[in-house]
Amino acid sequence: MADQITDKPIWLRYLPLLVIVLVAATGFFTLRDYLSFDTLRDNREALIAFRDANYLLTVLIFITAYILIVGFSLPGAGIATITGGFLFGSVFGVIFNVAGATLGAVLIFLAARMGLGEKLKARMEASDGMVRKIKAGIDENQWSMLFFIRLVPAVPFFVANLIPAFLGVPLYRFVVSTFLGIIPGSLVYTSVGAGLGAVFARGETPNFGIIFEPHILFPILGLCALSLLPVIIKAVTGKKELLK
Repeated sequence: MADQITDKPIWLRYLPLLVIVLVAATGFFTLRDYLSFDTLRDNREALIAFRDANYLLTVLIFITAYILIVGFSLPGAGIATITGGFLFGSVFGVIFNVAGATLGAVLIFLAARMGLGEKLKARMEASDGMVRKIKAGIDENQWSMLFFIRLVPAVPFFVANLIPAFLGVPLYRFVVSTFLGIIPGSLVYTSVGAGLGAVFARGETPNFGIIFEPHILFPILGLCALSLLPVIIKAVTGKKELLK
């Protein structure tokens, strides 16, 4: 594996990741004022009119935009999720939001794995002692850890995309855990977006911190605890075997 990595030109391995970093930096300074709630509020009538006249095209444009926002770590992922609810309702909004976010996450995951992930994985597998034990422990509980970092609201989305790439997580596990793991949070913000019509009518601003409300946060934390249950069971049963 290490030989295959070293055979690749350095510029080729790091090029996708470098492009993402450059686009993300550029987008942070040029797009953050446009990908905002104010922009959505000021253009809501035009967006609805375009959607009504070109529904399928609107879906394709929206998912493509979401992929680019997530894949290049651009500002506005939260606004994009709310926009999905505003344009397509709670049900279809969640479907389109999760699809766009998952595909965008795969894009940055593959770029990070090509640039640094494969090299780090090879080094960890070739190392001895504590580093190798840590890698083995993560590998034994990959599903639990992947769902955990997706469900915890405090973990930034782009961080949850990079960590699995650096730890050598298989692509199919990353895709499945991302798709299922982001559904709860996406459902919350999509529902906020679906109710924006009434919010706009009252001249108010939606509560973007709703995911931290106790009636929403506690169930999500319950899912987090459930995702760690296999790890806890392994730890407890392992200790029991040592005590025998």
